[in-house]
Amino acid sequence: MSLLQLVDLEVRYGAIPALRGVNLSVETGEIVTLLGANGAGKTTTLRTISGLQHPASGRVLFEGRAIGDVAPHDVLALGVGHVPEGRRIFPQMSVLENLEMGAYRRRGNLREDVEHVFSLFPVLGQRRRQEGGTLSGGEQQMLAIGRALMSHPRLLLLDEPSMGLAPLVVKAIFEIIARIRSQGTTILLVEQNATQALQLADRGYVLENGEIVMSGAATDLLGDPRIRAAYLGETAAH
Repeated sequence: MSLLQLVDLEVRYGAIPALRGVNLSVETGEIVTLLGANGAGKTTTLRTISGLQHPASGRVLFEGRAIGDVAPHDVLALGVGHVPEGRRIFPQMSVLENLEMGAYRRRGNLREDVEHVFSLFPVLGQRRRQEGGTLSGGEQQMLAIGRALMSHPRLLLLDEPSMGLAPLVVKAIFEIIARIRSQGTTILLVEQNATQALQLADRGYVLENGEIVMSGAATDLLGDPRIRAAYLGETAAH
């Protein structure tokens, strides 16, 4: 049984279809990436998994349980963490307070969890009393990921974690994502940086106009001339 499965998923904004017949699976321990142009439906897919959007038809299954009509806080409690596009940290709260907000639905050793996040992101430990809004873009992205990890997710949804960040910071973020997976968290990654995403992922799906048009092993997609032309800025061979 897949950890996550989308079955014939359709999502609408009013009369406008955002996702049509989407079938996708994520196995425990994988990094799966979802590629596509702006407006293809990537963010809608993540929002539907985390309960922020509800399907018009089809199913969202997490560990075999249908969660398409489950409220976002209950999806979180089941083990699905979501780092949204744009980070959405609490700018006037300290780093520590932001992290504590991420643990509001779970019991356990809060101090241990905070120290685990600081072991992944040492700069956050150095800035633990600093307001989130005063952090750099890269530090805010680290904080957003750290906050999601405070709920001990089994599945982590990451929406454009590299957006707007300098190349060196992007490299550090992707190294952290690999480390998070090595510690047992399964990841579904939406990312405009197709090369980085496919080098990191096990498998990938390509969304166009709300439909899956390609899928396969990440290495196969990385070598596919259509992918290279569409997302890596190369000219396809004729």
